[in-house]
Amino acid sequence: MTQRVTYEDVSLVYPGSTNPAVSHLNLEIGEGEFLVLVGPSGCGKSTSLRMLAGLEPISAGKIFIGDRDVTNVPAKDRDIAMVFQNYALYPHMSVAENMAFALKIQKVSKSEIERRVKEAAAILDLTEYLERKPKALSGGQRQRVAMGRAIVREPEVFLMDEPLSNLDAKLRVQTRSQIAALQRRLGTTTVYVTHDQVEAMTMGDRVAVLKDGILQQCASPRELYDEPDNSFVATFIGSPSMNMATAAIVDGGVTVNGYTVPVDRAILDQASGSNVLLGVRPEDLHIADEGIGMTVTVVEELGADTFVYGEFTDAGGQTVDVVARDRGFQAPKIGSSVHVRPERVYVFDTEGIQRRLH
Repeated sequence: MTQRVTYEDVSLVYPGSTNPAVSHLNLEIGEGEFLVLVGPSGCGKSTSLRMLAGLEPISAGKIFIGDRDVTNVPAKDRDIAMVFQNYALYPHMSVAENMAFALKIQKVSKSEIERRVKEAAAILDLTEYLERKPKALSGGQRQRVAMGRAIVREPEVFLMDEPLSNLDAKLRVQTRSQIAALQRRLGTTTVYVTHDQVEAMTMGDRVAVLKDGILQQCASPRELYDEPDNSFVATFIGSPSMNMATAAIVDGGVTVNGYTVPVDRAILDQASGSNVLLGVRPEDLHIADEGIGMTVTVVEELGADTFVYGEFTDAGGQTVDVVARDRGFQAPKIGSSVHVRPERVYVFDTEGIQRRLH
């Protein structure tokens, strides 16, 4: 039976380290939910997963699966199944034997093992490969065997640690849609770790963004994109990344490179200084007759879309790289000066965690 998962003020400090790998993590994952943990390398996402799996001892806090406190429960007794990025298949065993191995250790009856393996193989399109050894399979097929091994255990929670990172780009896209569809079919609570924000946005019911061991925001992909809590989430989610520049507060809004962008005074009154960070997504920045002046550095024509990269000096005196995304049009020449006008802007404080000003 699938269960919810709760991290209650969980921290982990590795021996010999002063900075926590994960700090005061509070997170509840609903029954049957697909939650993705995402963030840059070293942000604590895999550590968070391994603590839930029982592979890392936690320094403080509690972890619950359902109503059961599993903080000090050995990994083998937690009723979770884990899928690793390196597949971890036994090379001398067939696909069927690999999938059945954990069940044999649990002394599940032969007929029940056979039923579960056949069922999982049918779901994953592996029926014709059951007698093959892993070396005779492609990377994508091996990954499906690793998934099958987790499915047959019928656990309360699936844990997946970057399971697609060894696949080529095309196969990753194909396999991520298969995993998302499979999870919805099985309805098993799933915690999935990736550093790829596109993967996170396309797969998760909710996405938890971590940085330096601290949870920055947990919300639906759409909410993270439209309503980021701070500048880190804003720039991490979205491809290409959100443009960010320092802007000076003036009457009527903020000014960037001589152009005033209208911003509500009530928002600017929350700022802790005379400057703010102004964020604009590439699709909200368009070449126009008037706007922020910039020098074009690179042009990428992709048929339906054109990306125009440029640079200008912001209110903090820094040279800022920006990208405007527009429908296919007559692209400007590299080195030319153009104006870009933002349609929608985000305003962030310049202090602390650079929270978004509403």
